[in-house]
Amino acid sequence: MRVMMNRVRCETKTKDNVFVVVECSVQYQVIDEPLKIQEAFYKLTNPAKQIEAYVFDVIRATVPKINLDDVFIEKDHISQDIQETLAKTMLEFGYRIIATPITDIDPDRQVKKAMNTINKNQRLRDAAADEGEAAKIKAVKKAEAVAASIRIEAAADADSKHKAGEGLSRQRQAIIDGLTESVKLFQEGIGKEKVDSRTVMDLIMITQYFDMMKDVGERTKSNIVFTPGGKDNVGTQMRQAIMEGQGTAWATKN
Repeated sequence: MRVMMNRVRCETKTKDNVFVVVECSVQYQVIDEPLKIQEAFYKLTNPAKQIEAYVFDVIRATVPKINLDDVFIEKDHISQDIQETLAKTMLEFGYRIIATPITDIDPDRQVKKAMNTINKNQRLRDAAADEGEAAKIKAVKKAEAVAASIRIEAAADADSKHKAGEGLSRQRQAIIDGLTESVKLFQEGIGKEKVDSRTVMDLIMITQYFDMMKDVGERTKSNIVFTPGGKDNVGTQMRQAIMEGQGTAWATKN
């Protein structure tokens, strides 16, 4: 009258042609009624073998319809099918089926190794993809930072050159204004009829020339190009000086 348990191990094949061993623990008991007790004692000589046969029949009819991965997911449904089938059949022999849990699903050792390898490779691919994505994000952020730095430097350089241009423009305007004022004052002091504007400019140029020579003389290292004087403009004098210097160098060499 006690609750008994029969552990059944059944080897079968899944839908994707993988052999697997399914273990089911069947818990059963004789029904506590005089008629059922009599049926349990006289109708079955070996109830454990009878239960095992029905468990084999249900497992080998259910598992081949599903893939290996789904066997682990559908084990509760398989257990329920086994219990329903056994409950109807064993009731005629005076037995009550209490529970039929699936306790183990054991594929072939090589299959388990292959599944672990697949899982490992998948995780490695995911890790590589995450690493590549992280490197991509890092490279993009670095490029954005470099681009932003270049834009800031370019804007600063443009602003600096703009300010320098404005300063140079004001400097030249101040020089022009100063020269204009100097010519004006000189003509007012001497008299416009006695001196023209070119004479005044020549005098100012000579004054600036001597100021420049003074500044050059105060420096330890400096290069000076002397140009011959005359009525020609400064550009003509510069060209003439360069030509004379080249001619002197050629004569010395030959």
